Amino acid sequence: MIRAVFAITLVSILLPGCQRETDGKLVELTGRIFVFNYRVATAKYLVTLRKLGPLPEGSTAVAEFENPKGGETLTTGEKIFAVDERIAIQSPHVQCVRKGHPYAVTIRILDTSGEVLQEIETSITSDVDQTVLPTKPLVIGPGYEANPEVFGTGGAADYGKAEACPT
Repeated sequence: MIRAVFAITLVSILLPGCQRETDGKLVELTGRIFVFNYRVATAKYLVTLRKLGPLPEGSTAVAEFENPKGGETLTTGEKIFAVDERIAIQSPHVQCVRKGHPYAVTIRILDTSGEVLQEIETSITSDVDQTVLPTKPLVIGPGYEANPEVFGTGGAADYGKAEACPT
């Protein structure tokens, strides 16, 4: 009997120490990259989050991304569902991404009334310039057919000219 009481006491002391400390955080940042899709000549931000516990029903994740071309920030949001353990947020297409430049990103977790439950500020730095992309999509349509604006007759290819970007 004493052994059982001792075992239960020991488990009740040690078990809370095995749990992760969330420091009041609802989500944590698990990934942040630029995604360059050469087939369709686009670039965008991609941020991933992991839920650390349940969120209020109807919560949303809203992200503000620095616009590499300059001007106003790019804002997008994702509804968070109870079954989702991971949350992925993609920006609209961006232009003028430069290698080695840190671009600011702010993510807010909001409840249904718009109250901020958590805010994460971070940055994303690309390891390549957007000049690696063609300026015209290489393929078009659902069958990924060669874009006739790029691939002309006789094997000639016109990948377009890079757009002027602020330095």
